[in-house]
Amino acid sequence: MAFEPPRRLVRALGETAPDGDDWLAKLPEVAERAVARRELAVERVQVPGGRSSLVVLVRTAEGAPAVLKLAPRRARPGSERAALAHWGGRGAVQLRDVEGGVGVAEGTGEGVLLLERLHPDVSVRSLPEAKALLEAAGTLRRLWVEPPASHPFETVAERTGRQAEAMRAGAAADAEIAPLVDAALAARAELLAEPPERRLLHGTFRQSKVLAGDRMPWLAVGPDPVVGESAFDLARLVRDRVEDLIAQPSGASTTRRRIKRLAESLEVDQERLRGWTLFRAVESGVRARRVGREQDAELLLEFAGWL
Repeated sequence: MAFEPPRRLVRALGETAPDGDDWLAKLPEVAERAVARRELAVERVQVPGGRSSLVVLVRTAEGAPAVLKLAPRRARPGSERAALAHWGGRGAVQLRDVEGGVGVAEGTGEGVLLLERLHPDVSVRSLPEAKALLEAAGTLRRLWVEPPASHPFETVAERTGRQAEAMRAGAAADAEIAPLVDAALAARAELLAEPPERRLLHGTFRQSKVLAGDRMPWLAVGPDPVVGESAFDLARLVRDRVEDLIAQPSGASTTRRRIKRLAESLEVDQERLRGWTLFRAVESGVRARRVGREQDAELLLEFAGWL
């Protein structure tokens, strides 16, 4: 079978690939080798699939449905594996090859994960908005656990520190966004001064990352795990369906109500949630502008201006 990467994956990786990166060129060969090594039967490549990995629906040698996921090293597949192993299926998809080590194909630097098969075409996002937020928040709560004593994960301070540097560079090149960047960086500094807790977080949680399952109704997939406070994780959920929020005349007030409702339901400080929502929206908007996704940038920065 030809392992043709979906166009969304090609486009997304093209925005972030370092010079000389040849992961996409090697991907068909790596996929063939991963399938053969595990004696898998391939059903199909999931389309549109993810933005950082190739997702292939497969069956094991015993006939059980599973998912084979292949990701470049810059997507931190080793970190994803460690988080999924620590959660052990509580709120998240299960590893099918727990004993498989780091899951890096020899000599290639690509991560290979064999995962429990969920229902890839049914996400929480398919539900009405209020119900979707409720189910997503309930799933997220189950993921907020103590990290392992000696863990491989980035901290929120480390990840946002890297992001802050890119944001400063973006503001220096574009005076129009400088006030928002300044506000976001000030919020980050204040939030990091006294973090209230230290939890293992999903890192990139949103409604489309919660899929229907058989073992449990809803399970999270695709973490980019990080260790820090819960409000950082919840902040990404606040802006879900941002295009719908922007289109509403009452979008700003709806956003404020959403922050209040999510903060209260998950026992997170409302002002800390607002601060991280601001930082993450501005960071995403600046990044979108940097890679030429102007429409996304405008939506995100307008949303950030409401905060």
